[in-house]
Amino acid sequence: MGRVSSSLSPAAFSALLTPEGQGLLDELRDHDPAQELALATKLRREHPAELVSAALAQARLRQRAVAKFGAEDAARMYFTPNGVEQATRTSVAAYRADAFERLGVRSVADLCCGIGGDAIALARAGIRVLAVDRDPLTCAVARANAEALGLAGLIEVREADVTEVDTAGYDAVFVDPARRSTKRGRIFDPEAYSPPLSWAVSTALEAPRAALKIAPGIPHEAIPAEADAEWISDGGDVKEAVLWFGTAPGRMRATLLPGPRALVGRGLPDPEVRGVGRYLYEPDGAVIRAHLVAEVAEEVGGGLVDETIAYVTADELHATPYAAAYEITDQLPFNVKKLKALLREREVGVLTVKKRGSAVEPEELRRKAMPKPFGRRAVTVFLTRVAGAPTMLVGAPVG
Repeated sequence: MGRVSSSLSPAAFSALLTPEGQGLLDELRDHDPAQELALATKLRREHPAELVSAALAQARLRQRAVAKFGAEDAARMYFTPNGVEQATRTSVAAYRADAFERLGVRSVADLCCGIGGDAIALARAGIRVLAVDRDPLTCAVARANAEALGLAGLIEVREADVTEVDTAGYDAVFVDPARRSTKRGRIFDPEAYSPPLSWAVSTALEAPRAALKIAPGIPHEAIPAEADAEWISDGGDVKEAVLWFGTAPGRMRATLLPGPRALVGRGLPDPEVRGVGRYLYEPDGAVIRAHLVAEVAEEVGGGLVDETIAYVTADELHATPYAAAYEITDQLPFNVKKLKALLREREVGVLTVKKRGSAVEPEELRRKAMPKPFGRRAVTVFLTRVAGAPTMLVGAPVG
């Protein structure tokens, strides 16, 4: 049991595109990573060691990529470790490509294209793409992906510094700045992006249409007035934020996939704080990032449990795609012993712990409050604050 390590060089990647490399990749399509060492030893009797290492590494990356690209595309595409990590998942890229197409865009300059995830989605929407990246290996991978998926006629891959590319001949610009560093990890300062957000914004303002992909945690004060800001979640997980230019300046919206469903800000004041009602609504993360909790509260006729907490409470159940609803059965001050007693009394066997505004770790509370199953019932406990006081709300999902 073990794994063969390999750093992909341009030469090794080129070898993967040869008939010998393609044969190896086909052979490794359904390989078991736990058996890599034995498999590598066998394959190296017939193939160069560097090629075997590159093929095994690529096979692993393809297996990882299934979650983002689907099994069919992942099995044909090529990846780098950073490419798998940072690429836009297909559902989000397809949604954005459709948005460009509905805006009448027929050509896009995709700057910082990476391995080509967004370029592929744009091309599949019938849009001509100039895909630009400064890293030679990344460009080679993006070019190979366009070929593998039959989209080379619509995607031109260019190795260049994006700040030096003339985008004047394109209907729109899409910029996906690097937001990770090999030394520092995730980058939170938009001006530390590569290229900086200020450059991306200035480039966007010069284009007929533009979209800038940014981290969903960007401070709202860093969003330019000319931007139409959109936060996107997929299956309940917040994936990214996008600043659109040439659409609706000043708009704030949350888009939920699949769907899509879009909640648009109306500039509502903060909801009032009220006592906990029968139902608790947990807004989607994109709604929270877009600061649209007030819109959800108005939709369900509710208020906040605390002025600093994004939980909405109401006395009646109202269906909404923008928040998950829970029926609350108990409200307790934070006390592990009382919670344990309640769980035993209710014969709870499955405990889900959620928190917002609490320093307690869910796993720690789960271990202390329910060291063993007390029965078969399932409940959800919310660790939060109600009117400033540490509180536990006990309930179950509705529907």
